[in-house]
Amino acid sequence: MAEFVVKIADERGRIQQHVEQGYSEAEVRDRFAQQGYLVYWVKEQGVLSGGLRQRRKLKQATFLVFNQQFLTLIRAGLPILNALELLIKRQKDPLLKQILENVRDRVKGGELLSDAFAAQGIIPKIYTTTLLAGEKSGAIDEVLTRYVNFQRMSLSFRKKLFVSLIYPTLLVSVVLVMVTFLFTYVVPKFAELFNSLDAKLPAITVFMLDVGQHAQKYAPFVLVALIVGAFILWRWKDTDRGGDQIDRMILGMPVLGEIRLKHQVASFSRMLSTLLQGGLPLVPAMETAGASMSSRRILKGVTRASVRVREGQGLASSLEEQEVFPELAVEMIEVGESTGALPAMLNSVAEFYEEDVQTALGAAMALIEPLILIVMAVFVGGVLISLYLPIFTLGVR
Repeated sequence: MAEFVVKIADERGRIQQHVEQGYSEAEVRDRFAQQGYLVYWVKEQGVLSGGLRQRRKLKQATFLVFNQQFLTLIRAGLPILNALELLIKRQKDPLLKQILENVRDRVKGGELLSDAFAAQGIIPKIYTTTLLAGEKSGAIDEVLTRYVNFQRMSLSFRKKLFVSLIYPTLLVSVVLVMVTFLFTYVVPKFAELFNSLDAKLPAITVFMLDVGQHAQKYAPFVLVALIVGAFILWRWKDTDRGGDQIDRMILGMPVLGEIRLKHQVASFSRMLSTLLQGGLPLVPAMETAGASMSSRRILKGVTRASVRVREGQGLASSLEEQEVFPELAVEMIEVGESTGALPAMLNSVAEFYEEDVQTALGAAMALIEPLILIVMAVFVGGVLISLYLPIFTLGVR
């Protein structure tokens, strides 16, 4: 099935535009016509600017607020359609509003809420899977509560990581700007000064002037090459081979690799626990949680482990075979399996590794920040000394 952008008007004359799945333009047109809509046009996704909607990313914070309000209305006894109608009127985010309008229309047409959200293409799979589990069990408010709690903890953890990385990022940016300014502007100015003096210069000064002149001459070409290289690398990481190579390289780094692995383990454990508490079977829950991992190594390990679990093997032993998860995580999961408290133990694994990541990241930043300052001071000081050394020499003469 392909995706089509549909522009329609209802019986009140309200014009709407949706992204719908269908086999052909004619099939989608007939479907809406039979529902009583006036169809202006149907075009394949990507032909219009509506195709850009699929490439936009839904803001997690906005989606979390919607689910909190949605959960409150459902607990108050409002039917799902009435709750959606009310939230659509109050929704200020244009992308989410368009999605909710499409979901409402699909639910009116008889689709399940989980299927309606899944058809949007940009809703997290863990959300649609959670809704499906709630629909099957008849406890949609309970599964939504777990999802909202999961999203709160996930967003809180990401904000803490973001705050930890702000200062070193600013330091690196300042260093890059300063180095660029020195070599493309300051050093060439000193070169003009020394040429006018026609004096014998120290070797370190000659070297620095040569670097500055070449930097000024070739800076535009270097900038273009960096942009092209970054674009090629960005596209390459989306391929299987490129993603595997980059992921293997990051995980192989001494400090950063360990932090990334622990972060992925914590995210996977938190998602799997949420899905299991929602009533989803273990294998589908593993597949859904694994698909949300950004690390290809973790994703492939979880995929292979889910196959082993489907064959009847335990979760802990299946994960241990992949040699991806830390031993402590596997041991904790094994205890959870043997005691029948796997979801609770997975939450404990997530909490342990989230705290471990924050501790390790804080320690790494405590070392990196002064190291950046020292490197910046030595580098900038060396450049300035090499430039002012001839002036001091001339002053002595």
